[in-house]
Amino acid sequence: MTRINKLPQVVILGYPNVGKSTLFNRLLGQHKALVHSLPGMTRDLVTGVVKQGGREYLLVDTGGFAGDEKDPISIRVRDKALEAARTGDVLIFLADGQRSLSRGEEELFIQLKKLNRPVLAVVNKIDSLHRQPDLSDFYRLGQEELLTISAEHKINLDLLQEKILALLPARPEVKKDKASEENILRIAIVGRINVGKSSLINRLCGEERLLVSEIPGTTRDSIDTLITRNKKTYCLIDTAGIRKFSGTRDSREKAGIIRAEKNIKEADVICLVMDVQEFPTRQDARIASLAFESGKPLIIALNKWDLVEKSKVNPAEIKQYVLDRLHFVDYAPLIFISALTGQRVVRILDLAEEVYQAASRTIETRLLNQFWEKFSRQYPPRGRDGSPLKIKYLVQKGVRPPVFILFGHSQSQLSPAYEKFLADSFRKNFKLNGTPVVFKVRRG
Repeated sequence: MTRINKLPQVVILGYPNVGKSTLFNRLLGQHKALVHSLPGMTRDLVTGVVKQGGREYLLVDTGGFAGDEKDPISIRVRDKALEAARTGDVLIFLADGQRSLSRGEEELFIQLKKLNRPVLAVVNKIDSLHRQPDLSDFYRLGQEELLTISAEHKINLDLLQEKILALLPARPEVKKDKASEENILRIAIVGRINVGKSSLINRLCGEERLLVSEIPGTTRDSIDTLITRNKKTYCLIDTAGIRKFSGTRDSREKAGIIRAEKNIKEADVICLVMDVQEFPTRQDARIASLAFESGKPLIIALNKWDLVEKSKVNPAEIKQYVLDRLHFVDYAPLIFISALTGQRVVRILDLAEEVYQAASRTIETRLLNQFWEKFSRQYPPRGRDGSPLKIKYLVQKGVRPPVFILFGHSQSQLSPAYEKFLADSFRKNFKLNGTPVVFKVRRG
């Protein structure tokens, strides 16, 4: 597997709270990076493809450089940012025009210049073109040209975009390949805090693409990582750990949770990661419920299998226990993995493809009604009040998830128990493994 890295890279760097994520979102044209008034919102590298002036480039938002010198997370955030700078084709040094340039920022700029990469010195938060603050402090950087912008109010962003395009390396322009874009399978990696979501993506990427730490809540943003395997492209979305707001005091973490729930809705497939040593908890059940309500196909991955004493456990019993506790998503294939050793992690990609294809399957009306004729004769349908229902025929109305309309003499819906039994039978007969199945009764 390889991570897609063919486009030129433009990397935004700077101290916390200078507006890096706001600028990232403006240039990208969508709210992908989380923007928050508190510093330290971005920890991992957030990337997105910008299409401008007939060119495409990979825009990279990095974490802030300042922080506790003894804090291991702060150190690793800086290391990841510098690593991105070393591989970037154009670097944007971003500073806050509403305060003086710090000694640390000056040292950072010098450090970036030593990388022999084009560096744009950009002063942000200049919210008025007519009343600019004193910028003499920033000329200490020795840069011939300072770009003054307001990412928040979109001031001078067109000029910045022109400068970026002028500095991009001369490479063949990438033509928009709609078929290729549609072929990307988006997999949201979701789960509680500290179950190994980022470690799993790092293992799939074959590199430390995301920060991994034993400190719960390391990932605050939702990160997209593109990888290819057997000429198939996957977008892995690492989301912030989901837990109830009542257990969350940090408003930045709350923002991450909101984004994680949004990513569930935007993904093609959900991969719920749980810790095999402590499962399934109430929060696991809550996240599984979000996945079910989204209607997206689901995979369950029990991580940290390497820590389990195999002589003392029975995998089949563990699987049955999990699916009994999460009975409403017992259609999801379950896999035992180890992000640390790489055991069976690649199988997640295969399963994601399988459940996505199942959720996309269209069944002929003829086959549906042949099945229904035999099934309903053996198991007559019942309504929510227990009364018998007369269903004349079935048609499929949609995919992802598969939706089936049952036409009968009334609009009384199926009883929950019967509906679940019917859904399980449909999955088995029509190979709809891993996806919710929806039934609606209509008069007709």
